[in-house]
Amino acid sequence: MDVVDEIKAIVAAHPIVLFMKGTPEYPTCGFSDRAVKALQAAGATFHDVNVLADPRIRAGLPHYSNWPTFPQLFLLGEFIGGCDIVEDLHAAGELKRMAADVAGAAS
Repeated sequence: MDVVDEIKAIVAAHPIVLFMKGTPEYPTCGFSDRAVKALQAAGATFHDVNVLADPRIRAGLPHYSNWPTFPQLFLLGEFIGGCDIVEDLHAAGELKRMAADVAGAAS
């Protein structure tokens, strides 16, 4: 399976996916940590992918999403954005609504 197909499969298999550096318990970058905290504060249940553990995904994801940095958030297969966008959505109350909508669509 090539890396694009692998990324598509991950995004299709989980309603909310955060591609990040490290894990939610041990983020290895401040931006990933901030995105995790915003998602958790919004009550989102999400699947995380540590891009540092798979160099193929780390190299391929920016081409797939057309976004150069990490973290990267996907909801229902759609690329949402990076840390700043996640934080802005959380501050506006939209992230909580989006996470609830995704949870409703997944059930």
